[in-house]
Amino acid sequence: MEEVVLRLKELLLPSIADIAVLSVDVSIEIVRVDAQGTATGAVCSGCGSWSTRVHSSYLRFPADVPSAGRRVVLQLRVRRFRCRNTKCPRRTFAEQIPGLTRRYGQRTERLYSALAAVGLALAGRAGARLAALLGVSVSRSTVLRLVDALPEPEVPAPRVVGVDEYATRKGRHYGTVLVDVETRRPIDLLPDREASSLAAWLAKRPSIEVICRDRAPFFAEGASSGAPQAVQVADRWHLWHNLSEAAERSVAQHRRCLHALTPAAPQPEHEAAPSASPWPRGHRFADRARDRHAAVHALLKAGHSRRSVQRQLGMTWRTVKQLADAATPEKLFTGQWQNRPSVLDDHKSHLDDRWNEGCTNAWKLWEEIVPLGYKGSHQRVRAYLHEKRTARRAVTARPPSVLTRTRRGPWGRRPEGRWPRSRRTGCPRRRARRDAAASLRTPTSARTRP
Repeated sequence: MEEVVLRLKELLLPSIADIAVLSVDVSIEIVRVDAQGTATGAVCSGCGSWSTRVHSSYLRFPADVPSAGRRVVLQLRVRRFRCRNTKCPRRTFAEQIPGLTRRYGQRTERLYSALAAVGLALAGRAGARLAALLGVSVSRSTVLRLVDALPEPEVPAPRVVGVDEYATRKGRHYGTVLVDVETRRPIDLLPDREASSLAAWLAKRPSIEVICRDRAPFFAEGASSGAPQAVQVADRWHLWHNLSEAAERSVAQHRRCLHALTPAAPQPEHEAAPSASPWPRGHRFADRARDRHAAVHALLKAGHSRRSVQRQLGMTWRTVKQLADAATPEKLFTGQWQNRPSVLDDHKSHLDDRWNEGCTNAWKLWEEIVPLGYKGSHQRVRAYLHEKRTARRAVTARPPSVLTRTRRGPWGRRPEGRWPRSRRTGCPRRRARRDAAASLRTPTSARTRP
């Protein structure tokens, strides 16, 4: 019998000392292991003194790692000892088996380690699903709590540091991210991108030998003052990025020379006239409208009525009428959203002039038009310049619209008293109704009291 108990202990708890396995009960879903501690004494958790005086015992049921898809529960007999130190505030304390239990723990140490590893790999929700498949019932909050309880890993002193900026709100708020280039792991985040903050961070780490940064002046100043012993280099991405920007700027400045060197392409004999439609070919809304327009007109030419077209295509009567009345699909594209006025319209002529002079920097042009009254963002200026840069035809400012909008009141009516006087008094019918109402009205002076 003793040999069987020793073999069970070696199979179930191989790396844990001072514990004895008494019995194992296997059911369909649960494996229950009856065990107890065999140490002669325990260390008090309050004062650290050793005690061998047993006060009492009780049962604990910590969950263990599953076995063959079944949940494993330890039925552990735990003893309480009396503390011999009279100055200790704890009179009794419970023994803890090293490597197996902890104070107030409902799981064994190896189950805690397994769940923490799952949480590190998959986080909370996915980790809880995987644990359920492995036979451990746990919530996502518990998995995250176990991950948070892990001690912080010791980060070695970095030797090569990468410095770059990140945006908490693009165009408004920026910070500084520092990365260990050798391990490719982020080290720290600074709340701003000031040279003083970077210099203070680098001054606390004298082991830094190489600083990999972009060409921002505040990063250069912070690196020079905070780590004068370090070598400042540019990373591969910033080198290619700066090279592409310089090439684009050079091509934009000499685009007139490139146009002069480009031979004129031969024009086809039956080239279609350029469409004035705001929706180009390939746009999903334009293609859908053209397909529907072609389908409606094909059925009408075949002799079908509009009601028949409505039933066959599953459209409303208003849609069929609108498509049938339009001779070409381009007539359906009038009044679209892209023809609405923009806050940049008043400054597009200035941007066009500066573009023709060779200035293609969106940020510099935005700084020029802000004192002129522009209230928009830098992104809108950059989008307009991107359109000029990528369009096949020249993009220029649109002429001002002659359409004037009249302010109206609620429900599309003019506010009270806003109609022209000619409209209020010049209508013969209105004047006749007013005279008839005046004749039926009894004068106030003719009324008598009863």
